[in-house]
Amino acid sequence: MGEEILKVEKLTVEFYGQKVVKDVNFSLKKGEVLAVVGPNGAGKSVLFRALLGLIPYSGTIRWQKKIKIGYVPQKLAIEKNFPLTVGEFLTLNKRSSKEELRGILKLVGLAGSGDWENAFLHKKIGQLSMGQFQRVLIAHSLIGKPDVLLFDEPTAGVDVSGEETIYQLFKKMQKSDKLTVILISHDLNVVHDFTDNVLCLNGEQICFGRPHEVLDHKTIHKLYGEDISEHAHHHEM
Repeated sequence: MGEEILKVEKLTVEFYGQKVVKDVNFSLKKGEVLAVVGPNGAGKSVLFRALLGLIPYSGTIRWQKKIKIGYVPQKLAIEKNFPLTVGEFLTLNKRSSKEELRGILKLVGLAGSGDWENAFLHKKIGQLSMGQFQRVLIAHSLIGKPDVLLFDEPTAGVDVSGEETIYQLFKKMQKSDKLTVILISHDLNVVHDFTDNVLCLNGEQICFGRPHEVLDHKTIHKLYGEDISEHAHHHEM
């Protein structure tokens, strides 16, 4: 793996006198994939907000200088009559050449013939399927060629077949552009299949390391409060 691009030390986030994330420590190297796992309310999205500099925190978050970060939210509630087209949404607050946009659409599996692409770019965001919209969110995050992508549960609300396609896409992107990725996931199969390291979080840090080394029954019990089995379906790499 490459050089270290992120170092987090003693990270703590406090809201109204209550520590929602406490004493988190981990590092990330270029080209690595890190999964953040834990139960609902464990502070995973709060950690992302701190990494993005959106909320106050104590401790240290040290990104490599001049790093570009892309972010894919868990989901956005879009009304059916939302007025923006796909093209307008993709270039919202971002500049992109037609060549770059075409390349990104191809990467996320939304490219077709010229006529199809033009029709898709003029389609209203609210008319997209959940899977299409998730790919558009990913495409939007890739504009400007980020060094790091933060995925907040990238398959939330997507059916199982769509999930597997999204993760195959995610692996393809990570390999082709040597992207560094941090993702939140509830699926331990995804963690084993797609990630280099896992950060276990439940308010405080429970574990950090390679999934096959740290995700044992004792850790899972401590993390979720009960023994849980991994999800039944398996994601192909």
